[in-house]
Amino acid sequence: MKAEIRIMVADDHPIFRQGLRQVIETDPGLRIVAETADGETTLERLPECDAEILVLDVDMPNKDGFEVARAIRAQRLPVKVIFLTMHKDERFFNTALDLGVKGYVLKDSAVTEIVASIRAVASGQEYVSPALTSFLLNRSRRATALVEEQPALVNLTPTERRILKLIAEYKTNKEVADELCLSRRTVEHHRANICEKLDIKGTHALLKFAVAHQSELS
Repeated sequence: MKAEIRIMVADDHPIFRQGLRQVIETDPGLRIVAETADGETTLERLPECDAEILVLDVDMPNKDGFEVARAIRAQRLPVKVIFLTMHKDERFFNTALDLGVKGYVLKDSAVTEIVASIRAVASGQEYVSPALTSFLLNRSRRATALVEEQPALVNLTPTERRILKLIAEYKTNKEVADELCLSRRTVEHHRANICEKLDIKGTHALLKFAVAHQSELS
């Protein structure tokens, strides 16, 4: 028998959490193992509850959803994040995906979408509320335009692409090395290769390029 999917729900509205629990637990393969009402408590309890999926409200006290997602990435916690939000804001959406969030669900459609989003994310897919499909299309168009502008991007290795995205997050060479379990010298070598392939010259030119195109990098 396939193991249940373990879920933590983080939202500061108890009535909304209760409603989510009722909907999620209609699926016998899903089990809520923890509930939290603020960001700090969420980060404290994640390791102990061993959740596979974190359903995370964007607007919470004591660290919002973005801060929690950044901490999860920095600490390399083995949990996949689904954002719950009332915001139909493309900047929020792109920031969430740039942070590695795997699901993005609007609160006004959570009742009908939350089980499907959990199932999709648990199986290794991504899930975005259908109402925000245009945001995905815009992101895809910008990525295509960037490759047309910088065709050498296709020549970057997966590691070089990962490093470029971390540079866009203002990570230092040491922080990149720590996150990817590489030596600092190896990271410096990769940076030099990226600059050469993309014909980027100047002390801060690579950082400027990465930050300007963060949402288009994949």
